[in-house]
Amino acid sequence: MALRLSTGIRNNMLGDVALVGGAVIGAGMNFDDNDASEDTITDGGTGFVAAGFMVGDILFCQGATTGANDTAITGAVLTAVAAGLLTFATGTVDTDEAGAAGTVVAYARGGSLKDRFKNGVLRIYSGSQPANPDTAVAGTLLIEVTVASGVFAHGAEANGLEFGAAASGAIDKDADVWSGVGLSAGTAAWFRLCANPNDAGGASTTLDRIDGTVGTSGADLNITNTTIAVGATHTIDQFQFTLPLQYGS
Repeated sequence: MALRLSTGIRNNMLGDVALVGGAVIGAGMNFDDNDASEDTITDGGTGFVAAGFMVGDILFCQGATTGANDTAITGAVLTAVAAGLLTFATGTVDTDEAGAAGTVVAYARGGSLKDRFKNGVLRIYSGSQPANPDTAVAGTLLIEVTVASGVFAHGAEANGLEFGAAASGAIDKDADVWSGVGLSAGTAAWFRLCANPNDAGGASTTLDRIDGTVGTSGADLNITNTTIAVGATHTIDQFQFTLPLQYGS
């Protein structure tokens, strides 16, 4: 078996550059150095979610009253995001303060597989696997795998799947529960991993996608039972990608 990568994900992983965006600017920024727990930045304008900040983003700061906060915070990884609150590792904020007018807080994301599929979704289908991920989906959608079977919507962070840190040339699902409830009855045959941007399943050479086979053994994704019943919950315990040490002979 072999995973099939879309033209979009191959081009993006080979040539994409880091995205810096979601800048929130204002005097309502408050920096809190919580020595006993995680550090935070609060925004009186509650603009973080609307600006697109997500867990796992790299944080950047410019224009804080205390210059050391700019340096210390830049490069921090977000562990939680709310409309008016960003949370990251304790010891990051240098000094408690109210932000100066014009303080800029922004996020950055790279072009890695982990970043490209941040808050994505895994869909399992019946029928024949398409020739490649650029092709429109075929068969019947049996399961939509999200965090703890929660409702997923492209473009939103809620219940989207995340990958953990890469190690030894491999990357696996994070610690969240990846599961889905049977939507239709049928035999699971193949899956498509889709990224967070809108993907209605049609033909595309730009969307980030990975397709693979589903079976009980020897497939790209092995599950206990490929017979899917409506309403039955299926959990994915492992979902790992490994980059080969070398290609070719």
